[in-house]
Amino acid sequence: MKYELVAGFETHVELATNTKIFCSCTTQFGGEPNTHCCPICIGLPGTLPKLNKRVVEYAIRAGLATNCEIAEISKMDRKNYCYPDLPKAYQISQYDKPLCEHGYIQLSNGRKIRILRIHIEEDAGKLVHRRGDTLVDYNRGGVPLIEIVTEPDFRSVDEAKEYVEKLQSIMRYIGVSDCKMQEGSMRCDVNISVRPEGSEKLGTRTEIKNMNSITFIAKAMEYEYGRQVDLLESGEKVIQETLRYDDVSNTTSSMRGKEDANDYRYFRDPDLVTINVPRKMVEEIKESLPELPEQKKERYTDELGLPEADALLLTKYRRIAEYFEKAIEGTKTPKTAANFIIGQIFRTVETESEKEQFDVSVSAENLNELIKLLDSGKIRMNLAKSTLDKMLETGKKAAELISESDMGGLDEGALDELCRQAVENNPKAVSDYLAGKEKAVKAMVGFVMKNSRGKADAALAEQKIIAMIKNPG
Repeated sequence: MKYELVAGFETHVELATNTKIFCSCTTQFGGEPNTHCCPICIGLPGTLPKLNKRVVEYAIRAGLATNCEIAEISKMDRKNYCYPDLPKAYQISQYDKPLCEHGYIQLSNGRKIRILRIHIEEDAGKLVHRRGDTLVDYNRGGVPLIEIVTEPDFRSVDEAKEYVEKLQSIMRYIGVSDCKMQEGSMRCDVNISVRPEGSEKLGTRTEIKNMNSITFIAKAMEYEYGRQVDLLESGEKVIQETLRYDDVSNTTSSMRGKEDANDYRYFRDPDLVTINVPRKMVEEIKESLPELPEQKKERYTDELGLPEADALLLTKYRRIAEYFEKAIEGTKTPKTAANFIIGQIFRTVETESEKEQFDVSVSAENLNELIKLLDSGKIRMNLAKSTLDKMLETGKKAAELISESDMGGLDEGALDELCRQAVENNPKAVSDYLAGKEKAVKAMVGFVMKNSRGKADAALAEQKIIAMIKNPG
């Protein structure tokens, strides 16, 4: 029997506010344990929370960017459970009246992953296990989160990976979170089940908690899919439970039985007032949103004529897209800038973290200057590439590295003479070309480019060399 994977995501995104959701403690990552907290964070008796307005604004931004409806009226609730990372024995979250509902993110295959809700809540503290002891660090407690909950719309691991990448990119573009999964500012819980192919009935689901790597999400889903299929094929039942993923053994294991909403005994938080979001506020936030990565990608392909693969690489991170757009201002061919960035510049920023920051030694303005020299015909592509390498090494402008004598290309007579020398000095390449090896002409073009110090037009040189070989004398 063939089985179909069915999955849904609950993604926690830490918001990039300066202070926590209900107090003025810093949200800065790291710090000595229990130094970024106060009586409100740790829920001491007599303290009262006060909702951070910026948290609501950021959540609305996230909702609008993912096509959600924004509720005019919502409220905060208490989610009750006893665990050491929550000293007051409840988490302040949202239950039946979330801030955002009924959105979607569209995948490259055209399918829409429906977003059931986006709600705001506080993060819990962190447990640290050492030599049999368990310590608690409450620095993270009270850091504002949004939880983005999808419908069970995923049908493959590839769809899940694309969704997480797109969600991460959107949140970064709109400035609500850095989404650094390695630091825990974006974490995914994956609900997964299997069912016979063609069936409409959902199978029993398990939940894999706190995944903070796209690679591990994919591996965990593949393993859990296989595990559940094996159980069903053996005549056993899948048990609804919460799982942890071990990346060393590439297996999932049980943490506890899977809770349902009624297990948490939700009730309205009596210390916090109703959230009223005026329509005017929503419209103002909507107007302030930047062009989103999917919109940019379409514009780059439709208006600038870039290949889709190039557009995807240039729009993944907002800083790279902004750099590209400054670099092409007033230039003739955006593809030239794309090639320089994706080729030579990307070689200097290899990791995803470096690409996110995109702190490179060549400014967009300086790259723009180099491209305009190329557009004007003052330099050839070969010289432009070697100059960019030097710019990346030194941080200097193109004008500081290219002399006046390097500009202007070669006159017709000088180019003819170099092409003649190329033919005379490369008899083997000539023989190979005449024997049908067309690529042999490249060696002779290389001779011309080297001896012209990159000033020659390579395409024109190739045409002249071929004409000389076919019509000697």
